[in-house]
Amino acid sequence: MKVGVPRESYPDERRVALVPGVLQSLIKAGAEVLIERGAGERAGFADSAYTDKGARLVDTRAGLFAQADMIVQVRGLGANPDAGHADVPLFRSGQALIAFLDPLGSPEAARELARTGVTAFSIELMPRITRAQSMDALSSQATIAGYKAVLLAATHLPRMFPMMMTAAGTLSPARVFVLGAGVAGLQAIATAKRLGALVEAYDVRPAVKEQVESVGAKFVELPLETAGAEDKGGYAVAQDESFYRRQRETLTRVVAGTDIVITTAAIPGKKSPVLITREMVEGMQRGSVIVDLAAERGGNCDATRADQMVEVNGVTILGPTNLPGTVPYHASQMYAKNVATFLLHLLHEGQVRVDMDDEITRETLVTRDGAVVHERVK
Repeated sequence: MKVGVPRESYPDERRVALVPGVLQSLIKAGAEVLIERGAGERAGFADSAYTDKGARLVDTRAGLFAQADMIVQVRGLGANPDAGHADVPLFRSGQALIAFLDPLGSPEAARELARTGVTAFSIELMPRITRAQSMDALSSQATIAGYKAVLLAATHLPRMFPMMMTAAGTLSPARVFVLGAGVAGLQAIATAKRLGALVEAYDVRPAVKEQVESVGAKFVELPLETAGAEDKGGYAVAQDESFYRRQRETLTRVVAGTDIVITTAAIPGKKSPVLITREMVEGMQRGSVIVDLAAERGGNCDATRADQMVEVNGVTILGPTNLPGTVPYHASQMYAKNVATFLLHLLHEGQVRVDMDDEITRETLVTRDGAVVHERVK
């Protein structure tokens, strides 16, 4: 089994799919690892670091695809909607692919991949079960996004986070409000708390209250019916518009007294729910900052524009779509561990075995034998 790692072609994507530290486990399992020359440079991993661990360098992208039985990427077609099309002619029938593919948001891209005959596994469809935790790349990358969101907010906020008692007087701490207490939200809470802010958080799932409090935030409880707000995998379930309207009305008071709002409410394959209206933004203090981690799907704030900085009535709104890519060394390290563990799960006697009785394999498999086979994507 020859595993190929190409350079990422998505604009400004600095991550790499495998790092030198995971290569030995793959080689021990019978894989040969091929690296497109320069694939890890932007993440801080030199070509020599790969060859020292037993990888072989390939000079061209076409040469890598021609030799590899399995392609491992960070962003494949779907998650790389423009540049990803250039890879389609390079795939061949029977070849395998592991990557972020955004199949629920870009189902037509899954169909295009299927036509090549490639066996494609979408890493973001990893089931949220105990034995798949070490393969859960969505969670690992969300950890980084939550951390970096707070640092991004701190650089734009015209005040400091901690309370300080100085000879020039006492500085009151910044107030941070986190909307959504998933992996990114919890990491944002923990990071803001470490910086000395007063942190509050809200999630439609009341069961996460204990988790929120455990990382140092006060859980904001709203008088709303939340039965059925969580699916079996622990993810928040989309609610109807009347729920979101009542939610916005209740959140207005909390948002008005906050210096930083970080929103993280994203629904796979659907538009992000609007939780912060323009009127709510206008009610915030001038100088306040909103970091919208759901910007890629339209955003949780009315005024969010993906990958842009917008100012409304003195409030700065940031809509970053690839914060993990701004911390490429550790983001790649975590992603590579997820992918390598998943690949070892698939490998049997040096070859990929597609066992449809296995939940991990079945839930991540998107295309096979020229067809889209994943039920939700279909």
